[in-house]
Amino acid sequence: MSKEIDNTKIIVLDRCFSDQRHKYSIDDLLDKVNEFRYDVSGPDSTIKERTLRKYISRIRNMLPSNVYLESRPYDGKKCYYRYSDPDFSIYNNEMSIDEIDTLRAAIEMLQPFRNSKANAWLEEVISKLEYRFGLKANTENVVNFGQNDDFAGLKNLSAIIDHTANHQPLNIYYQPYGKEEELYLMHPYYIKEYNNRWFLFGLVPEKNWLMNMALDRITSFSVANVPFVPNKDIDFSLYFDDIVGVTVPKNTIAQDIVLRFYGNRLNYVLSKPIHKSQKQVEGKEDEIVIRVKPNKELCQQIFSFLPDVEVVSPEWFRKEISKKIVENLKKYFPMHDRCTDDVELCNVNNKE
Repeated sequence: MSKEIDNTKIIVLDRCFSDQRHKYSIDDLLDKVNEFRYDVSGPDSTIKERTLRKYISRIRNMLPSNVYLESRPYDGKKCYYRYSDPDFSIYNNEMSIDEIDTLRAAIEMLQPFRNSKANAWLEEVISKLEYRFGLKANTENVVNFGQNDDFAGLKNLSAIIDHTANHQPLNIYYQPYGKEEELYLMHPYYIKEYNNRWFLFGLVPEKNWLMNMALDRITSFSVANVPFVPNKDIDFSLYFDDIVGVTVPKNTIAQDIVLRFYGNRLNYVLSKPIHKSQKQVEGKEDEIVIRVKPNKELCQQIFSFLPDVEVVSPEWFRKEISKKIVENLKKYFPMHDRCTDDVELCNVNNKE
């Protein structure tokens, strides 16, 4: 371990000497090295300036004849250290400074997920990246993601990711909302997050189709002692292209759904499209069209825009949405118990 830490100290110093955008004094270099050592080995592992200078001397001995480590004065009293060749690094085959900065920014964005109870695997990955490249993520939290740490399925996420990546069939006890628990044998293929929930997709042989399971509905699971059936038919990079959400309707083709918006709601929809196929209807400033397979998630999206949205077409989908609206109105206005599925008749009853 000590040899690895020594090598990493050299990596940290090498990055500083290669960095043309910052000026690192001896104090700055000491802070950089100790910051990393503190994270890896704790507060008792920090070094003093004398030890740091030994590592700087070691790096000087590693340099080729055409490169030297400069000590340049700045800020009146201080000196900063930098390689004479701005393109040089001891680890020329490693990542560039710009790539390191990009990786560091990515790690900083992932910080909110590190302490999540589901993300032990993510913590391990980030820690290895920080150690391998001498990175230290910003301790100040400047990014917040809409994650739901109380989501029931999080406790299963890490293990299910591992089993899916390792092609391990699973015996899953699954309980859909309002139904009895059932046992399924699943060959897991893909995991997708939508609206702060996680979903597992895999082949269920007894049904001979791809099944979608919400992780918060999985009550328990174990590895099944059967050969894994690989996915040879579905390209998951394209599988969700024609839908909103995660539910892919069977035996359905994508079709144009035209929606009309009222008030200022259209500006919101234009800035945050419902689907990647979204376009404004030519000649209709208040209408958009999306080409999708209608599913329950699309209905939920439409209802979230009420009362500022109207389904224009197709007619069958307009009627389906209107029926749901009428059913909802009955919960608020008892007089609507007399309504039929005809929205216009309901309006007449209201006027009376």
